[in-house]
Amino acid sequence: MVGPRVKSYFLEYGLKKLMIDEFLAHYFKDAGYADVELYRTPTGYRVVIHAEYPGRLIGRGGSVIKKLSTILQNRLGLDNVNITISPVIDPDLNARVVAFRIVRALEKEIPFRRVMMYMLKRVMDAGAIGAEIIISGKLRGERATYEKLKAGKVYKAGEPVEYIVDRAVVKALLKPGIFGVEVVIVKPGIRMPDHVEIKTLKPEELEALKPAKAAEGGGSEGK
Repeated sequence: MVGPRVKSYFLEYGLKKLMIDEFLAHYFKDAGYADVELYRTPTGYRVVIHAEYPGRLIGRGGSVIKKLSTILQNRLGLDNVNITISPVIDPDLNARVVAFRIVRALEKEIPFRRVMMYMLKRVMDAGAIGAEIIISGKLRGERATYEKLKAGKVYKAGEPVEYIVDRAVVKALLKPGIFGVEVVIVKPGIRMPDHVEIKTLKPEELEALKPAKAAEGGGSEGK
């Protein structure tokens, strides 16, 4: 049975990670912020930040990372913070990075349909099994509506969704109001339960199967 101390520890850990994630997503969307990992060590905390442009998080001479370390210690209560900035391995398959790209394009007043089509093609060209982009807000007038583009297979339910689907929801503050951007990416390289693979046989393998089939046919006639 889990004790109250263990529960409070994980609740405190989850709350701290959520606060750090929201803080970094708000202030470092231009750096292509993707995700954060929080580790508790015997000497303090270790924070690993994944971003599309790590240099913007580090700053000239490490100025940005020093300010970030001070904020995490003074305002979020992390002792002896050690920050590591790591680049995103494949940003085109990271839902949050793609969502922030869309937000930056919308802030530059690029038409939303052009942005959606370009980003969807870029995600699919990166090898995704499927992708879906939804932009909601005052797209055409005073009445709020939404636009959705989808390509490939997009899984919405079931156990595989937990490990194969990457989903991100971000907001963009524009002149008409707040726009919501949702990106869903089905990552490649994972075998799905509904995957069917047809095996192709070589000519010599087909010849080896013919005597076996003939023997089976003769045995059935004898019976």
